[in-house]
Amino acid sequence: MSQMIDFTVPSTVPGRTLHAFRCIPDGQVRAIVQLSHGMVEFIDRYKPLAEYLAARGILVTGHDHLGHGGSIRTKADYGYFAQPDGNRAVLDDLHAMTVLTKTLYPDVPYFLLGHSMGSFYARQYLCEWGSELSGAIIMGTGFQPKALVQLAKTICRVLAVFFGWQHRSKLVASLSFTGYNKGLEGRTPQDWLNRDAAEVDKYRADERCMFTFTLNAYYSMFTGILRLYDPAVLARMPKDLPLLFLAGDADPVGEQGKGVQRAIDSLKAAGAQNIQKKLYPGARHELLMELNRQEVMADIAHWLDAQLQP
Repeated sequence: MSQMIDFTVPSTVPGRTLHAFRCIPDGQVRAIVQLSHGMVEFIDRYKPLAEYLAARGILVTGHDHLGHGGSIRTKADYGYFAQPDGNRAVLDDLHAMTVLTKTLYPDVPYFLLGHSMGSFYARQYLCEWGSELSGAIIMGTGFQPKALVQLAKTICRVLAVFFGWQHRSKLVASLSFTGYNKGLEGRTPQDWLNRDAAEVDKYRADERCMFTFTLNAYYSMFTGILRLYDPAVLARMPKDLPLLFLAGDADPVGEQGKGVQRAIDSLKAAGAQNIQKKLYPGARHELLMELNRQEVMADIAHWLDAQLQP
């Protein structure tokens, strides 16, 4: 058995608070995994993984990013990060959670797991505080064309002049998700997420998963993604840090694995030497909601165990 604790912490943005949880194993804490969730979802969706890992002696913690889940003040906050630098706010919140958790559990091996948008933040995190980690798991990531990201960021800035940073633009949303459902069409526009119809329906029925990002959050996210093209930023990542990349080979975000490999190649070009990759045949974007999620969780546990070997 494990103990699940929900709590709130102050954001690094004054006046904002974040919903978080900590899943504590019985007995000795062998390692800690901190979660960085994806866009337009919420941290409690990761509780099954947390309980699975806690049963193996691994404490799991994470929070709802600004503008997500229980970290909103009112519904107007959905999909809004912060001004003037939302990218920095989300990153600093992730690190503040690390500092808090390490204060409670000093000298325990510490890992970061990021999914989708959370994987882009995890990859930035590695370049800033990678030396504080024992390794990282990068799930559902990609490597979008730089020119397209720059264009989308420019569109956000132009639209914000006319409509403000709180505006929700159908144009930017369609640019971001263009073609994701292509070839995976079935019942819903969200079928690209995973093959489990019940999970897709649950996602569609939850307002915490069905809002539109504001220009502020899109601009912030694009800003962060563009940093991952900068060799000077990537060069700051510890070269020997163990990394595990996981993705479905039918995941459009990772271009069916091609974008995942480009992300890996960019880190290798910056000197990273300890990278493993696994692509799951037929799996789509949300590996922890997929039909083969038990296999994915077992692979995560197995990799963590391997890193904890003396």
